Amino acid sequence: MVLHIKFIGALRHVSGKTRLTAAYKTGMSLKDLLVEIQCFSSSVGKPIGDSQSNSSVENALILVNGREISVLNGLKTKLSDGDEIVFVPVIHGG
Repeated sequence: MVLHIKFIGALRHVSGKTRLTAAYKTGMSLKDLLVEIQCFSSSVGKPIGDSQSNSSVENALILVNGREISVLNGLKTKLSDGDEIVFVPVIHGG
């Protein structure tokens, strides 16, 4: 299946890309995709956050087809051919 991945803000600079379109195995979850991204590029994976959680990651807002993953099935959300996944960095300050 083909997925369309979009990086916003600082993640765009870290990845060196605004968009990425790539083929992945059918039936993978968002968590599986995060593991793939972290294996492919630790410089992108680290800012997104830990993929060990099943619900969300701390450092990024993740949208699948325009819907935040908390209203879907978190990182267990199954991805389908043609889905658009958007990673938006969350900035913490203090």
